[in-house]
Amino acid sequence: MRREDAMTDGDISASGAGVRAGKRLLLVHAHPDDETITTGGTIARYLAEGAEVTVVTCTLGEQGEVIGDEWAQLVAEAADQLGGYRIMELSAALAALGGPGHRFLGGAGRWRDSGMAGTPAADHPRAFVRGDGAEATEQLAAVVAGLRPHVVITYGPDGGYGHPDHIRAHTVTMAAVERARARWDTPKVYWTVAEDEAIAAGLADLGPVPGAWAIPDAGELPAVPASTVTAEVDISAHLDAKRAALAAHATQVRVAEGGRAYALSNGIAQPVVAREFFVLARGGAGPTVPGGRETDLLAGVRAE
Repeated sequence: MRREDAMTDGDISASGAGVRAGKRLLLVHAHPDDETITTGGTIARYLAEGAEVTVVTCTLGEQGEVIGDEWAQLVAEAADQLGGYRIMELSAALAALGGPGHRFLGGAGRWRDSGMAGTPAADHPRAFVRGDGAEATEQLAAVVAGLRPHVVITYGPDGGYGHPDHIRAHTVTMAAVERARARWDTPKVYWTVAEDEAIAAGLADLGPVPGAWAIPDAGELPAVPASTVTAEVDISAHLDAKRAALAAHATQVRVAEGGRAYALSNGIAQPVVAREFFVLARGGAGPTVPGGRETDLLAGVRAE
C-alpha cells in the first residue's frame, strides 16, 4: 500500500489540498438539504483535500414543509413551486461546501418528492417511490459507470429515519452499484448514519437556542448504536462550511446563534457535531484506529 493510501488524519491536515487527486466520491441523497445535514462536512473536507466529489439528488423536495411565512405559498398544497426554489437553495449550499459536482437523478424534475408514508403525495405519477425502480436504477448506474467513484455514500436500509424516498434512494443506489459492475466495480460503499453517543453529547452542549425550539431527549432523535458504526470522519475544520450550507436551505433549516444547533420545520433542536458517521456496506475497510473504526473513507483505494 502506498503512503497516500494509508494517510492518517494528521498526515492530511499537514499536507493540505491536493493529496486526494484522482480519487472520487459519489453521494446519493433523496432531497435538497439531505446532503448537508448528513454529509456536509464530509463533502467539504474531501473537496478541500483535492478529491473529486459529486452529489446526486433524487428529487426536488417538493413536499417539504416551509419555515416561516415569506415562502409559505410555494408549498405543494398552494403554488407548488417549492421544488424550483429549492434548486436555488441547493446550489447555494453546495457552493458553501466547496462546489462539488451535482446532478439530479434523471434530470431535474424527473422524480418527485414522495412525501411521508401514507400521504397523498406518494400517489403522484412522478413520485420517487411510485416510479419505475428499474429506470431509476439504470439512470444511477450510468452515473456510476461514467464517474467511476472509489466511494459511494447513501443511506442504510431504513433510510436513516424511515422516509420513503430515503429508503428508495438506498435501494436504487445499492442496485445501481451492482448494475454498473461490468463497467465500474465501485471499491467501497458506505451508509451515512447518526451515532447515538455523538447525538447525546451534542444535545448536552447545544448552546443557546430559540425559546420556541423543543429540546429532545437523546433517544428521541434517529440514531444507531455506537457499536454499529464502522467509520467516522472528523469535520471539525469544516464546521463553518457546513453551517453556511445548512443556513442556505432556509426554507427547511434554521441554525441557532452560535452554530451548535439547528432545527427543521418541526422546531426540534438537533446538534451540529464535529464528526460524521458511516457504516461500511461494501468493500474492504482501510486502516482503523483503536476501537476498529476507519477515519478516512478513501483509505485503501488507489487513484488511477
